[in-house]
Amino acid sequence: MTDTHAHLDYLEPEELSEVRAHLPELKAVLSLGVDPSRWERTLELAQGNVYAALGLHPTSAHLLSPETEAALRHYARAERVLAIGETGLDYHWTPETKPAQFRALDFQAALAEELGLPLILHVRSKDGKAEEDLAAWLRLYRPRKVVLHAYGGHPALEEAGLAVGAYFSFAGPLTYKKNEALREAARRLPRKRLLVETDTPFLPPEPHRGRRNRPHYVRYTLEKLAEVLGLAFSEAEALTDENARACFGWT
Repeated sequence: MTDTHAHLDYLEPEELSEVRAHLPELKAVLSLGVDPSRWERTLELAQGNVYAALGLHPTSAHLLSPETEAALRHYARAERVLAIGETGLDYHWTPETKPAQFRALDFQAALAEELGLPLILHVRSKDGKAEEDLAAWLRLYRPRKVVLHAYGGHPALEEAGLAVGAYFSFAGPLTYKKNEALREAARRLPRKRLLVETDTPFLPPEPHRGRRNRPHYVRYTLEKLAEVLGLAFSEAEALTDENARACFGWT
């Protein structure tokens, strides 16, 4: 199994101990540091089968400055960094920073292109406007390799993502009972573009809703994806492991 999106730096020491005990169950974990205060810790945790991605989350886009850009350029060249992000658009929490979010997104997209790394995208809004704006941005910018993190099934993002060859990463919400529309979206997408993630410690799957997530809980999302696709668990595991390797380049 592969968890393509976690935030291990958010975990308490006892939680990290639990995560480490379960790491042998996983082929790889990608841990994301999403603002300058978290980049060094994320790199410290990137050992063994844990790798790093670094970026500036859209809710932290106001922190973008020449100094922040220089620091991200520096840290992103570390050997264990395999992606840039997460970046993107978030109108749910910080709609007032929309211009700054676009500036941060453009900078990180250019940095990913410069370094030859995948770009990991976050999107959230109450009315779908951020999803529509990100879809338009994708069509315009056409990044070389991009991941739609915690994909929610928005039609505009599906169309734009397919047009640019994006990877679609499914998290715990795929398992929620009322999310049949999201499961139907997973059925429509090319199998070679499917990933699974946890977003640890957020977005826990059934049966762990209401508790903090863990990378090894990716099993529940993978089980649901296998069911949706009509595959055996081992087939879905092999499929998503290979897709993650093709995207991020770990061996």
